[in-house]
Amino acid sequence: MTDSPDALLRAYDEQLRVEVASAVAVERIGPLACATYLGGRGFITYRSLDTDGEPATEERVRELVDAAHAHYEQDPAIVRVEWKTRGHDHAPGLHDALVARGFVPDEPESVMVGEARLLAYDVQLPEGVVVRQVSDEDDVRRMLAMQAEVFGDSPELAAEMEQQIFHRLRTRDDMEMWVAEAGGEVVSAGRLEPVEGTEFAGIWGGATRPEWRGRGIYRALTSARAGSALRHGKRYVNSDSTEFSRPILEQSGLVKVTTTTPYEWRRDR
Repeated sequence: MTDSPDALLRAYDEQLRVEVASAVAVERIGPLACATYLGGRGFITYRSLDTDGEPATEERVRELVDAAHAHYEQDPAIVRVEWKTRGHDHAPGLHDALVARGFVPDEPESVMVGEARLLAYDVQLPEGVVVRQVSDEDDVRRMLAMQAEVFGDSPELAAEMEQQIFHRLRTRDDMEMWVAEAGGEVVSAGRLEPVEGTEFAGIWGGATRPEWRGRGIYRALTSARAGSALRHGKRYVNSDSTEFSRPILEQSGLVKVTTTTPYEWRRDR
């Protein structure tokens, strides 16, 4: 028997939402966790905008947005900031408050949650394709280069991501890098991030070259990561999914529990 969507959302809200393991600094502003990362990136997340047991009001939400904006604006090293919203939150006036401070919404993604065991099954790979975990720096660089190409990242964004990934790999032991290769070429890749103190492991960065899609490779890569999550003692996996990966995860029994929409502020706006 699997957990209900309500139970999965409750576990997500209670155990996750403030994952800032790679941050070099985290400032608390009321319920907000305002994280700073290498490369001049800020990130704002929270479990709820309610404070002291009182439901959030438009005035209180506006005050939090203003305070977080001021926190980053006064630091000239910060060049962009993401405010991570969730579609089911009680957050009156949040969109208007963010837009008023120069934050621009991006496309929403689906928050997928489910039991890792549902994903960890054998998948038939195309001939010549191998799935493996990598840790060698050259392998990781090839993996990141492929993801940046598939995602259409700018050179600046790709360099920032590489800097953050290597910083975390060198300073922590809570992230795994997985690839699918064909003839020595990385054709699909993604990360696994077991979250300490929770029942969750996140599956992130899933990317597959367009010409290799539809052959079960991403499903196999996801299965391998789910198997590793189980070995770490994790019950659940979670992922913020685009419309490319959402159907694959749904086929395996994961559930869309809410949406997430990033709002981005840039210093040059």
